[in-house]
Amino acid sequence: TPEQYANRFGLSQSDVAKTAAWLRSQGFSIAEIARGRTYIAFNGTAAQVEAAFHTEIHRYLVKGEWHYANASEPFLPAALAGVVSGISSLHNFSPKPRLVSPKPRLVSPKPRLTSSVTGNHFLQPGDFATIYNLTGLYSSGIDGTGQTIAVAGQTDLVTDSNGNFSDIVSFRQNSGLSTPPNLTTRLVSSDPGMLTSDIDEANLDVEWSGGVAKNAHIVLVVGNPNTGGGAFDALQYAVSNNLAPVISISYGLCEPQLDSATQSALTSAGQQANAQGQTIVAPSGDGGAADCDSGTSATSGLAVDFPASMPYVTSAGGSEFNGDAANSTSPCAATQYWSGGQCTVQDTSATALSYIPEMAWNDTAVDGSLSASGGGLSILFTQPTWQTGLTAITNGMRGVPDISLSASADHDGYLICSQGSCSCGFRNSCTINNNTTQGSFDPFGGTSASVPTFAAIVALINQKTGVPQGNVNRALYSLAASTPSAFHDITVGNNIVPCTVGTQNCPAAAPFQIGYSAGPGYDLATGLGSVDAGALMS
Repeated sequence: TPEQYANRFGLSQSDVAKTAAWLRSQGFSIAEIARGRTYIAFNGTAAQVEAAFHTEIHRYLVKGEWHYANASEPFLPAALAGVVSGISSLHNFSPKPRLVSPKPRLVSPKPRLTSSVTGNHFLQPGDFATIYNLTGLYSSGIDGTGQTIAVAGQTDLVTDSNGNFSDIVSFRQNSGLSTPPNLTTRLVSSDPGMLTSDIDEANLDVEWSGGVAKNAHIVLVVGNPNTGGGAFDALQYAVSNNLAPVISISYGLCEPQLDSATQSALTSAGQQANAQGQTIVAPSGDGGAADCDSGTSATSGLAVDFPASMPYVTSAGGSEFNGDAANSTSPCAATQYWSGGQCTVQDTSATALSYIPEMAWNDTAVDGSLSASGGGLSILFTQPTWQTGLTAITNGMRGVPDISLSASADHDGYLICSQGSCSCGFRNSCTINNNTTQGSFDPFGGTSASVPTFAAIVALINQKTGVPQGNVNRALYSLAASTPSAFHDITVGNNIVPCTVGTQNCPAAAPFQIGYSAGPGYDLATGLGSVDAGALMS
């Protein structure tokens, strides 16, 4: 429990009291003292921060966005230097969602679930269950009943005039799931309101964690990105209050852009989560092997995503279905992997017939921008014991990702209902019995999709075993060696992306690109591969 953790590993009661008293003496108000005595959350003005910590708070224009941040490292009085490892959230550079919307184009591979409204194609929970072998578990009653998943986010959900979560209700009705959703929300501190930049991410995370663990209780934990660490604060809060045995966070920052205080705070949270039996699942990133970059070409070199790079977290990478494109002359005909008649079925119908072979997700070439499974070697964390002996890891550092699941927005995008602000050209109305709702019916991907779906699989494992799993990585790597049938080893594809000549890690000779290829066993593009959930739990 958090209290047991506090007694073994947290600050002493006297040190907590001394630190809180000093903060109050500087004019700050105490918002929360962590139950594990690992942090104190406090509120104050910029002027109070400048006076107390001997640093200046400035406004900065970064990539067209205004931010505030401390201009120098904060100073602490000598009396506190031995008990405080860092001061986080003196800035509002919040973590970024790791979701991708499909890019409009004239020609692209098509998934075979077809909307009867628009003719566009989506992946829905029934398809996911068939492809990753969950249907037998559902039949035996392993459906998330009695389990809780905490989703770390940084926006409120849309509600209707009756207080119902309208997007979530629409999604579950479209997908043939029970309604109303078993969903609650928790605010970490101040309310950010409904942020259009984050609402699609929140809907994806809530809808799909509850779409795979169909009867689980979902708790959306909302941090404010405008006044603090956003989803990072939500992660800390979910650990400090032991809100759920499984935590899904689809946000991250590349390691080189991470400040030391945030790293220290979340590393402590990861350790505490594992001690409390909590499993954390985080995304490996969507920029291929160049996690710090976006746009068309990498300039910042090789990098991996945090907090997925922590050894206390299961890092979820991305795969893409391979070899199941529609028949160009008869696009509605049945194939080996999809049933026939998809062009006339209702939107709630699942049409997948079996597992579909996968390759590493990399849509960079067709999207015209970096869009691939994050992966590589950490610069912050050493190689954990459960990765010992892996030939892909050559420098003694933590390898990312651990596992992968489907993540391509183009082939096959995950259906969500959302009233967000997608400009991908695929939007159409969420329909229930041919009635249009306020939401939209959209496909999304990215490693943000891998995270809530794998978190849901862990919740099913918890239900079947009757105990929380904590850090599942040791078991995953052990099973990969002893029971390889629990995984689909992905040996095709890569997360290689183009780079700009003369920039970090970019080779001096063509081809000007950086990254890693999938191969037999563990690799730095797809990890151990995707999972066969039925075999994983047998």
